[in-house]
Amino acid sequence: MILYADMSGERLDAFLARAVPELTRSAAQRLIEEGQVRRNGRPGKKNDKLSVGDAVEYTIPEPKETDIVPTQMDLKIVYEDEDLLVIDKPKGLVVHPAAGHQDDTLVNGLLYALGDDLSGINGELRPGIVHRIDKDTSGLLAVAKNDRAHTFLASQLKDHTMARTYEAIVCGSFREDSGTVDAPIGRHPSDRKKMTVTERNSKHAVTHWEVVRRYRGYTHIRCRLETGRTHQIRVHMAHIGHPILGDTVYGRKKPELGQDSQVLHAGSLCFRHPKDGRPVLVFAPLPEYFTQVLEKLEKMQ
Repeated sequence: MILYADMSGERLDAFLARAVPELTRSAAQRLIEEGQVRRNGRPGKKNDKLSVGDAVEYTIPEPKETDIVPTQMDLKIVYEDEDLLVIDKPKGLVVHPAAGHQDDTLVNGLLYALGDDLSGINGELRPGIVHRIDKDTSGLLAVAKNDRAHTFLASQLKDHTMARTYEAIVCGSFREDSGTVDAPIGRHPSDRKKMTVTERNSKHAVTHWEVVRRYRGYTHIRCRLETGRTHQIRVHMAHIGHPILGDTVYGRKKPELGQDSQVLHAGSLCFRHPKDGRPVLVFAPLPEYFTQVLEKLEKMQ
């Protein structure tokens, strides 16, 4: 595939990530490092500065054969058609294999349920997964069954037209009924497993929030993501002094109200269907762990 640069001074990896919907910046860099990208006929470097009209030729290799073991599990599918499905992921389920989780992840379950009927754009470790949510976050996750659907959905993530709404219980009380956190997020300088609000090597991040109900010492809020950075809601809420209840990584270090992981639920997902562009709106009701916390808070009023 050949693209032509439309602005001068842009880095090669940034151009690819902008021009190719299914590529993240890191994925574009991997392609360049693997020799899959040529600039004006010569191997490119990720920090090459482009000129208008430069020819950028790239190849996305076929997905590698996976050795992930299909595992039978009870997946809660809330929407499905021939192009995609939406899963209501339970709290505690890891999305894709990693150290310590090789055969008990959502991907293992999807491979058992769907076999080869999954897209492969994201390679061997994330077949079909268009976006992900944290292990201890519950709620909706879109899965593509073919590469065309995957590319179409990924483009909506990139241009922020896929609407994702989350429910959360945070510590403390808000004076306002709604607001916006507009603060860039990047890797924590000393703890590489964490993210933080920083101007250094960061990405633009915006979270809109509104109060659902106030309780004594806590607030039930609804958040709408304008961008989708790693741990975005958790980092943004902690940044403004309202960490998510149970989030011992970004918030209070001791469990509260019996919660030792974040009370955060991806409750709705809205996107345009890859086949005909019609809007698809999917909801996931609050799970039991979340409603139990709300019941405790009601009794504390």
